[in-house]
Amino acid sequence: MLAISDELRAAIKLHDEPAYKIAHKSDLDPTTLSRLVCGISRVKHNDPRIIRVGRTLGLPAERCFQEINS
Repeated sequence: MLAISDELRAAIKLHDEPAYKIAHKSDLDPTTLSRLVCGISRVKHNDPRIIRVGRTLGLPAERCFQEINS
C-alpha cells in the first residue's frame, strides 16, 4: 500500500504557510489535502495530487511517496 511520505507530511507541517494555502497553490481543495495527509483518502502510484503538493514545496515526486505495510 502506498502513502504520503513522512518527509512530505513534515514539509507541509513545517512550511511557513498553512496547509490550506499549500492546497490552493497545488490546485487542491484543503479538505482533500487533509484527507490525503491523514490517510483517509487512498494515494495511488504517481498520484498527480501528491506530486503537485510536492512540487509546491520543492520536493521531487520520488520523495513524496512511501510504501507502508498493511
